[in-house]
Amino acid sequence: MAQHISDDVLARLNVSRESFAQIETYVELLLTWQNKINLIGPSTIEDVWRRHVLDSLQLLPLMKSETEAIADLGSGAGVPGLILALGGNLRAELYESNGKKVAFLREAIRQTKANALVHQIRLETLEDHLPARIPQYVTARALAPLEKLLFWAEPLLKRGTVGLFHKGQDVDSEVNEATKVWKMGAIIRHASMTDSDGTILEVKEITRV
Repeated sequence: MAQHISDDVLARLNVSRESFAQIETYVELLLTWQNKINLIGPSTIEDVWRRHVLDSLQLLPLMKSETEAIADLGSGAGVPGLILALGGNLRAELYESNGKKVAFLREAIRQTKANALVHQIRLETLEDHLPARIPQYVTARALAPLEKLLFWAEPLLKRGTVGLFHKGQDVDSEVNEATKVWKMGAIIRHASMTDSDGTILEVKEITRV
C-alpha cells in the first residue's frame, strides 16, 4: 500500500499529528469493513492515502480559517466529509441513504471520536434535515452531475453555504448543462492536487433560471 501523506504536505494542509492519528484509525477501519461491504472502488485500495485521504484533505486550504462546520452529501465511506471533520477539526453533517454505509460511518465516528453526525435520508428531503446552525460549506464527491448536485444542495446554497465539489474531466460540459437551469453568483475552479484531470468546483449564490 502507498505510504502515508508526507509531513510537509500535512503541514501545508494544516493537519495536526493528533488529527492524522485519527485519520489512521479511520483508514484501518475502512479497510477492515471493505472486506464486508464495498465502500471504495477495489482498484483504489492500494492507493487509499492519495485517492481518498489526500483527495479529501485538499479542500481544507480552500475553506476560510474561521470555518466551523460542513455538510457532506452522499457521504458513502466518509469521503470527503468525515476525513475533513478529522483533519480540520470541523463539525460535519453527513447525509447518506445506504444503511450499510451509514452503519460504517457511525462506527467510524465512534472509534475516531469525530465531531460528526450521520443523517440517513434521501437527499430530496435535505430541507427537512438541516441543523440549526447552517454549515459554511457543503461538499460532495462522485455523486452526480452538477445540475443534479445543485438541486440537492440548494437548501444549503440558498442560505449562504458555499459548495466545494470534486469534478473530473467532464467539468466543462457539466457546468454548461447546469447553467441552463441554474444562475451561479460565482463559480471558481481549483486544480486538484491528486488528479491531473480533476477540478474542485467552488460554487456560491445559486438561483434557478
